[in-house]
Amino acid sequence: MDGFRRIEELIDTGSADAADEARALLDQISGCSHVALEAANELLIELMTLAFLAEAGLDVFEKPARRLARLRLSRLKLLLP
Repeated sequence: MDGFRRIEELIDTGSADAADEARALLDQISGCSHVALEAANELLIELMTLAFLAEAGLDVFEKPARRLARLRLSRLKLLLP
C-alpha cells in the first residue's frame, strides 16, 4: 500500500493535519479485520498526539512520539494482507 509511505512522511513531519490525512488514507482498509481497524485507530491517536506535541512546542517528547507512531504503523503493516 503506497499509503503507508505517505503515513511515514506524515509521522516525520508531525503536522497538525497529519491525522486527518492519515485517516483519509486508512479509510481504504475498511474491509479488514477488527484487529487491523483497531491498529489503524491506535495509529491515528499517536499521530494526533504527535501533532499536539509539535503545536505545543514540546520538542523533547516528539522523538518518542514518532517512534511510537512508527511502531503502530509497523503493527498495522503486519496485520494487513
